[in-house]
Amino acid sequence: MTPQLEDLFAFLRFPSISTDSQHRGDVRACAHWLIEKLRSMGLDTELHETPGHPIVTARNTHQADKKTLMIYGHYDVQPVDPVELWDTDPFEPVIKEGRIWGRGSTDNKGQMLAHVLGVEETLQDHGELPVNLILLFEGEEEIGSPNLVPFLEKHKEALACDVIAVSDTGMVAKGVPTMGYGLRGITCCEVTVHGPSGDLHSGVYGGAVANPATAVARLVASLHDADGRIAIDGFYDDVRPLEQWERDMWAKVPGVSDEDTLAITGSPETFGEPGYSSSERLWARPTAEVNGIGGGYQGEGSKTVIPAKAMAKFSFRLVPDQEPADIMRKVKAHLLKHCPKGVTVDVEIGHDGKPFFADPHSENGKAGQAALKEAFGVDPVLIREGGSIPIIQDMKEILGVESLMLGLALPDCQIHAPNENYWIENFEAGIRLNKALMRELASS
Repeated sequence: MTPQLEDLFAFLRFPSISTDSQHRGDVRACAHWLIEKLRSMGLDTELHETPGHPIVTARNTHQADKKTLMIYGHYDVQPVDPVELWDTDPFEPVIKEGRIWGRGSTDNKGQMLAHVLGVEETLQDHGELPVNLILLFEGEEEIGSPNLVPFLEKHKEALACDVIAVSDTGMVAKGVPTMGYGLRGITCCEVTVHGPSGDLHSGVYGGAVANPATAVARLVASLHDADGRIAIDGFYDDVRPLEQWERDMWAKVPGVSDEDTLAITGSPETFGEPGYSSSERLWARPTAEVNGIGGGYQGEGSKTVIPAKAMAKFSFRLVPDQEPADIMRKVKAHLLKHCPKGVTVDVEIGHDGKPFFADPHSENGKAGQAALKEAFGVDPVLIREGGSIPIIQDMKEILGVESLMLGLALPDCQIHAPNENYWIENFEAGIRLNKALMRELASS
């Protein structure tokens, strides 16, 4: 095993599950391992305490005539449940068929450590870096980064940089380098429909009072028209239209056709807003989704009741120029307007995050693309991501710089699921990518 893989295996063995208080010590131990690794490379390191888990920073000696690159990543991981579905111990990584199997191997330890090792190799080969470097690694990304925004605001001057590199996103297919230049935002809510004061016998009272389970189903159905277009008044008012160059480009991206979407999802056919391909719907159009729905008896057999209440959980993915607070106001107005007679509706607003968009043709964007090409040997594709990483937009607003999303995760890496895995060739490509990126930024 190479020294780089040994480092990764040591990193992966920490069960740094940020959401589980029983693993608080493991998260801290993982942060200290990072500190020692970065210090051994000759970088100035600091462990920053927060009300939650520590933030780790490291930097070289800065020179006024060099660009400053920040590399962001996270060392916390998702829980491993259900553990019985893992083929191997999630925190004892193994190599099988060219992949590293273990929790955090892709999300995000494998991707972020590739950057660290690229920095290490550059220092070993040249004694210095071609850029000023800031490494910023947090231990709370998997729980929404609650302490990172206050940290960024407090240390804004010390974190001043020209561009941020993030490898916590995906590639469209194996061997296809991918740079993301957009992320969808998100806003969420939970709706509770109240009817009678308690469950009622459906024979004795059925037909005389409204059923909350029926009402919540009608509310869910009201979100879209029959063709899949969102039916909330004003929902599309601020949506930034797709550029023609994007549509032309995405039509050529491998692995994201309607047929590919069906193969990956197992769905019988695609469905969504008319007039758009699957990739366009995923990357550049907003959504309204029901994430959970329930009410009444859920056990075996029949229990003839009218439930006292029913509920549904919703998430709305947003695109550039949509504001989460504005969308949630429109969602709430829609739900109240369409509330069926005989019931009342409560709307509990959940977490949110703004969409992100950067110009992929900027000087830094071109440097990121050139680095990807050097690392993988072929031209990269440019995409927007369908998911949400709210901290990327937060960093843009607080630090005033763009992020280059240089994904190294493949569609079958099974992040957040049992048997998470990471291709060794992507790990090695990530090391090359970091070295190339620093050179490209220095010369751009």
